[in-house]
Amino acid sequence: MTETNERLLGPEKKPEDVDYALRPKKLGDIVGQDKVRENLGILIDAARGRKEPLDHVLFYGPPGLGKTTLSHVIANEMGVNVKVTAGPAIERPGDLASILTNLRAGDILFIDEIHRLGRAIEEVLYPAMEDYALDIVIGKGPSARSIRLSLPRFTVIGATTRLALMTAPLRARFGATFRLDYYDQPAMESIVGRAARLLEAPAEPGGVSEVARRARGTPRVALRLLKRVRDYAQVRASGVITPAVAAEALDLLEVDPLGLDEIDRRVLKAIIEKYGGGPVGLETIAAAISEEADTIMDVVEPYLLQRGFLDRTPRGRTATRAAYVHLGIEPPPVGEQPRLM
Repeated sequence: MTETNERLLGPEKKPEDVDYALRPKKLGDIVGQDKVRENLGILIDAARGRKEPLDHVLFYGPPGLGKTTLSHVIANEMGVNVKVTAGPAIERPGDLASILTNLRAGDILFIDEIHRLGRAIEEVLYPAMEDYALDIVIGKGPSARSIRLSLPRFTVIGATTRLALMTAPLRARFGATFRLDYYDQPAMESIVGRAARLLEAPAEPGGVSEVARRARGTPRVALRLLKRVRDYAQVRASGVITPAVAAEALDLLEVDPLGLDEIDRRVLKAIIEKYGGGPVGLETIAAAISEEADTIMDVVEPYLLQRGFLDRTPRGRTATRAAYVHLGIEPPPVGEQPRLM
């Protein structure tokens, strides 16, 4: 470890330890998501009181809001191990069978992007979630036979950014479903302030507020921006994250005061300048700015919709008057019909 790292983290700490420490460990450490936190507290207390594994839980919502973190928090609260995997990583039924047979009683299986599980994988998961059993076919052809193996009682925690793409039978097997929403400004300031202390990055309250304000209500974005602002303060300033330093650093990163980054503005400008404000289809927008349609739908659109810069209509996406004003473009006269593509 370098001298700089030892000075910042101490001789016993490594950078990856600090990154891990940025995640809350207990339910009481979580800021925001009040309703989700309260309902999870009831579920956990009830399960611990009955000395039973937690019921299966599904989290959905935009990326970066803490679905993975909540799975680890639940495991810590229940005092059990958590096995982390992702839908695309489980390619064959045998892969899932191997994971399931290595679980112990009460363990948690966290499946990220669960909507991307294959249909054959889901068929193996159904009896595992419902009956805690694993059906295996041995042999081929007329001599094939099915064997049912018993599994210890465990908990599946699923996370998805596309709830509509999950099959109805899979959704129905989760006992509790929670939507995670964007965080408000006070919650974001608490998250950024805590992270700054853990990173040992001196920050004034105004600097913390500036980072939180531009983090688009998403903790993952806030932590990423905070690290870059810390770097800027260290190299270009006195090392302290002041409001002015934070604003300069974020402007350099092309993150504007409302949290819109380059791709957000490219989407809005494409709709306004190339297609007269819309309506225009998602695939057309993606082709116009050379981005994947899924990236626009999952990463860009949710925040633009929340800020009121974008509308979804049956004919396509439309930029709102607020988008014109934010970009400094003269909006069309009030009452003018959107242009049809």
